[in-house]
Amino acid sequence: MEGRIGFTRGATLLGAAPERAALEEALRRAPALVCADGGANGLPAGVTPEAVIGDLDSLENVAGWAARLGPRLIRVEEQETTDLEKCLLRVEAPFFLGVGFLGGRVDHELAALHALVADPRPILLLGREDVVFSAGRGLALDLPAGVRLSLLPMRRVLAEAGAGLRWPVGGLVFEAGARIGSSNETTGPVSLGFDRPGALVILPRARLDAALSGLLNRGETQEGTMPDGAS
Repeated sequence: MEGRIGFTRGATLLGAAPERAALEEALRRAPALVCADGGANGLPAGVTPEAVIGDLDSLENVAGWAARLGPRLIRVEEQETTDLEKCLLRVEAPFFLGVGFLGGRVDHELAALHALVADPRPILLLGREDVVFSAGRGLALDLPAGVRLSLLPMRRVLAEAGAGLRWPVGGLVFEAGARIGSSNETTGPVSLGFDRPGALVILPRARLDAALSGLLNRGETQEGTMPDGAS
């Protein structure tokens, strides 16, 4: 695939109309900034992306960005994927933090949540109140008691393990339209296991670092299509 880029550090993927505090929080942890199309509009002063990727239908001053970024302004004409997915298909990094993909248009938000399940790499979306990420086939989260934790199935999954939750989930089948796991509560460190990827975990944004640590340490091969290595 042409136009691929790779980073040895975490990458922040920026969608539309981000909350500035969330962007700063993400960049402290994942300093390589890639904008998804119009996410480059209105960047704070002094913040320059490594690349802008998308169909560029919502990017202002395309010619100006082309002059600044050269080949790292990557236009992708196909309409089978969202701008977030276009970025994920063309960027390789140890992990990704997505900002500006939650809390706006519902269809865009749902598409972003779908992308979390479709890609097996460590990807975490930051919203105003929450962080969201795929549980994959399972992970451990170092959390204290009393933390809100929700499980949202994007497809049918069997919870094979679920220690550390006030309301046990082990042995339960979660499926959109049938059973979800909203507003559970931790009793201490959490261990989750599923028969296949398909469940999203939602935590308060204050637990970003615990969520990121759990993602980076899960150390497993998961289902999904891993993009070819970036050049």
